[in-house]
Amino acid sequence: MAKRSRRYQRCRQKVDREASYPLDEAVDLLKSMTHADFDETVELHVQLGIDPRQSDQQVRGNIALPNGVGKTRVVCVFAEGDKAAEAEEAGADYVGGDELIERVEDGWMDFDVALAVPEMMKKIGRLGRYLGPQGLMPSPKSGTVSEDIGTAVQEFKAGKVEFRNDRGGNIHLPVGKMSFSTNDLEENIQAAVDLLLKMKPLSAKGRYLKKTVLTSTMSPAVRLAV
Repeated sequence: MAKRSRRYQRCRQKVDREASYPLDEAVDLLKSMTHADFDETVELHVQLGIDPRQSDQQVRGNIALPNGVGKTRVVCVFAEGDKAAEAEEAGADYVGGDELIERVEDGWMDFDVALAVPEMMKKIGRLGRYLGPQGLMPSPKSGTVSEDIGTAVQEFKAGKVEFRNDRGGNIHLPVGKMSFSTNDLEENIQAAVDLLLKMKPLSAKGRYLKKTVLTSTMSPAVRLAV
């Protein structure tokens, strides 16, 4: 196991590893820790009571957090003609068709979100082996394939976050920055938890939110009482 820094060890001493903290206390505790010299990202990690091997127990979607995530996201759009012009007008960073597809095939992926209009899906299907492992492949289920491409670009540029469970049944979500006010962080976290609860698969049995923790980029985890 990698040796933790002294700063991390001091922060760890503030956290009762056996306790689950109410949301307001958890956020206060996280903000009370000694932080790095950059604006750390605050993350929500949730272990779900699902069987990720079952297709009907996949948890995947997107959320426009009430107060954004504190980062301007780089958006790439696969579109042509009028739809390409619409995406550019909405603020997309990269827009294109065949030439953009070839660029990705050559290894370029300098973007945070990939969007597409439905008619481009046949063309970009071959990008699955490149974008899929990075969680960037456009999909109707995640809201990254849309006919209203202008609105989709604006929402993702403003901080709309895409998420999906990993192979262990876990969800990892950025929910803001340490510079956010306590109230803004609490609103974002509560919105994320509420959405996950609404998305519980009908076939999932037993406890659904098995473990929920809050961290920042360089801090130990604080367990939430949900």
